[in-house]
Amino acid sequence: MTTSKTNPVTEASPSGISRRQSLGLLLGLGVSPVFAEGELDDLAKIQARGTLKVAVYKDNAPFSSGSANDMNGLDIALAEGLARQLKLKLALLPFDAGENMNDDLRNMVWKGHYLGYGPADVMLNVPVDKYLMQQNRQVTIFSPYMRQMPILIHSVSKLSQVNGPEDLKGHRLAAERGTGAASALLGHQSGLLSSQVTLFNSGIEAATAVLRGQVDAAYVLRSQAEAATALDKAKPEDFVITQMRLTGLPDNGWPLGMAIKSSYKDLGQALEVAMKQLRDNGELLAMFKTRGMTLTAP
Repeated sequence: MTTSKTNPVTEASPSGISRRQSLGLLLGLGVSPVFAEGELDDLAKIQARGTLKVAVYKDNAPFSSGSANDMNGLDIALAEGLARQLKLKLALLPFDAGENMNDDLRNMVWKGHYLGYGPADVMLNVPVDKYLMQQNRQVTIFSPYMRQMPILIHSVSKLSQVNGPEDLKGHRLAAERGTGAASALLGHQSGLLSSQVTLFNSGIEAATAVLRGQVDAAYVLRSQAEAATALDKAKPEDFVITQMRLTGLPDNGWPLGMAIKSSYKDLGQALEVAMKQLRDNGELLAMFKTRGMTLTAP
């Protein structure tokens, strides 16, 4: 690549005023020369803008759901907390999930969507996974704030104890359409349980079906089951949450964190500090408790 030999300080502007003279004028107005030269680092640019742009999934209860102007959930509360710690206003960028996580990271973190929105400064609800990181060198995935865990929520009166998938034979089951949990349940032993499974649009709906007697058990995420029991004001003695392993899913679940452009070093450090502050002052725990969720160690 050819490098210009023009002195960047003395190069004349189209107005005939040298850059040195222009910088002098800007300094007289109290404008930083770094700002004038467009060389602010990633965090300083965000601070100059005054807002933290956070990408969150649409229709992802209990993390982020609701209309664009009135979203709620754990990730919304977390985004508000992070922006507050950074002394910035919050700007949410809600988006529809793509075909896979690679698409989401490209559209919302490092490149932007072909329809013209994004990228954000940071994206929440990202699996902290080494393989995913290797596939997406343009991003940094870090600062896990919880662990997702597939579980079975089941009715005490219909299915009091579950030691394994074999105990589910003959019972009405539920799962969230299009998820890994649904695929694992439907595919268990070449479809042994598939005829018993009803698919719902969300994990919360599937868990709620258990609480209301529509099905006997649902294989969903712990966060979804806990949020459903809190929303439905279910009695603890009426249901059980059991950890059940199925082929195709990690035995110990997976941590969720956030993602930024790999070049955003200063923002990453600031977000790490902000997350630690939210943990240390009890705000993160309160965000989980308010929604009936357990703050699991990532």
